Amino acid sequence: MTSLHAFWLAGRQVTGETTFDVTSPWDGRVVGQVSVPTEAQVEEAVAAAHAVRDEFAATPAHVRAAALDHVSRRLVERTEEIAQLISAENGKPIKWARGEVGRAVSVFRFAAEEARRFNGGEAQRLDTDQGGQGRLALTRRFPKGVVLGIAPFNFPLNLCAHKIAPAIAAGAPIILKPAPATPLSGLIIGDLLAETELPAGSWSILPVANDKMPALVQDERLPVISFTGSEKVGYAIMDSVPRKHCTLELGGNGAAVVLADFASDADLDWAATRIATFSNYQGGQSCISVQRVIADATVYDRLLPRIVAAVEAQVTGDPSDATTDVGPLVSEAAAERVESWVDEAVAAGATLLTGGKRDGASYAPTVLADVPADVTISCEEVFGPVLTVHKADGEAAAFAAANNSKYGLQAGVFTHDLQTAFRAHRALEVGGVVIGDVPSYRADQMPYGGAKQSGVGREGVRFAMDDYTYERVLVLTGLAL
Repeated sequence: MTSLHAFWLAGRQVTGETTFDVTSPWDGRVVGQVSVPTEAQVEEAVAAAHAVRDEFAATPAHVRAAALDHVSRRLVERTEEIAQLISAENGKPIKWARGEVGRAVSVFRFAAEEARRFNGGEAQRLDTDQGGQGRLALTRRFPKGVVLGIAPFNFPLNLCAHKIAPAIAAGAPIILKPAPATPLSGLIIGDLLAETELPAGSWSILPVANDKMPALVQDERLPVISFTGSEKVGYAIMDSVPRKHCTLELGGNGAAVVLADFASDADLDWAATRIATFSNYQGGQSCISVQRVIADATVYDRLLPRIVAAVEAQVTGDPSDATTDVGPLVSEAAAERVESWVDEAVAAGATLLTGGKRDGASYAPTVLADVPADVTISCEEVFGPVLTVHKADGEAAAFAAANNSKYGLQAGVFTHDLQTAFRAHRALEVGGVVIGDVPSYRADQMPYGGAKQSGVGREGVRFAMDDYTYERVLVLTGLAL
């Protein structure tokens, strides 16, 4: 019998009037049945969050930190259970699912640490001019209000954690909407939060259908929106609520640049292995997966066969098998889209070096060369296990090629030269530059976000807390400074 998963309304577990099935993209089996909140229940959650916002903002830091620490510890205790759930509903290979739980453990731990030191206040003397004599400014940060967090399917636990944990740490109530394809991992966070002493109403986890979201987005009681997902949806949200604060973590088509000094056999083997792994991990369904390789002409001919061999060595198959590197995409429709983009590129003159085959929701790890600049796969985020390889004549040309995209999330630069690293940091129009590795590295405490069409604002616990709060100045007068 399929288990029924209730949702979390103002800190308590309830059910609605209808349900939907969550199915495995690997074999189509029903993983769980999720209860859907009614419009009245959604209204109740929003009203509760709005009503508790002042109380929650004033909650002592140690209370919020203790709750976050508790969730972090409980995630550790339930790691294998949650990893199996992620793998089942998402199709993510179990080894990557276990890693995702480990990252969520860190996110809640970082948030607990930040809750204890955030909002400590900064004093500024104002007697630098005569009119400010005897005056001191004290600056603190206060929540902007209730956060509406909208999470994607590709990291169904950790990207929910990146919405919830900073909000709690900052004292901002949050209503989280998990992705319809993968709601179970987000709902399980509610199991752990319910074991804490956070105020009722300070958090809700609502598996609302996508077509019901415009009303929530427009609700004036939700002044902060944190969205992770597609460029099209993210900017549609921002355009619809221009007076709200929106943090958007959108797409990318990450470039790995291999420069001329990264030329030894060991260098190229390392680069090829990292590129192959991180163009295909999560089935390529990561905003910072490697989609483009831009190699200096002096290393291109030696690097390309290494990349093809390393991609062909990726183990595809059942995501529950610990040896599997690449599982299915989130749906057969997603795999069909990837297939159509590859077919379009090949028809336009691209060379298919390996892969290019679909089996249901699975798409074989694929490498393309000689890809025309105007085909879809060159211009958009593929969000699948497909890699394009390009040749560049020198550093300047390589950096220009990396920048030749509407996206700018992260880039990786394989070089040993420190001066080159600083030039890359200055030249590349992205939110993050990773030296000596692929663009797919993210530490959950660092600022994470993009330039150009890759979004606005930053995630990473403390940086999200900044986005969820604003500075308020207190001026004290008549002081003997």
